[in-house]
Amino acid sequence: MAPAGLWIARVLGVVWAVPNSLIGLIAGAAGMPFGARAEWSRRDFALVFHRWPWGPGGAITFGNTILHTGETLESECITYEHRAGRTQHPRIRLGDHERAHVYQYMVLGPLFLPVYLVCGGVSVRNPFERAADRYAMTGKGWWPSRSA
Repeated sequence: MAPAGLWIARVLGVVWAVPNSLIGLIAGAAGMPFGARAEWSRRDFALVFHRWPWGPGGAITFGNTILHTGETLESECITYEHRAGRTQHPRIRLGDHERAHVYQYMVLGPLFLPVYLVCGGVSVRNPFERAADRYAMTGKGWWPSRSA
């Protein structure tokens, strides 16, 4: 059981991220007639819509919701730096990467999307993506660092 302070921080983070979570809930619900299915992931602290029918593949997080085109967040993927040819990293669990984004949303709330886009969007240049990859590799460091 989490200490009371951590539990309160999580609840406040979820509430703060509600505007973004609503985006994911609406998009996830829109995918359900086309085969998407919703599942609460305690591990990833999010409502996950598996088999979401749109997009290039993979997953995208909005607050405490994850839209995932596959069957399971246990699937492996490569890091952004690996994909860009900057380095060789071991494969990571997709859900671990997305969980880092859930935590980032819980800190920034409705500010996350504008800050994320200013930082480079979906790219290796984005420190939020590099932090999510680092967290997926090590279990630590889901917040962007100056050296990231």
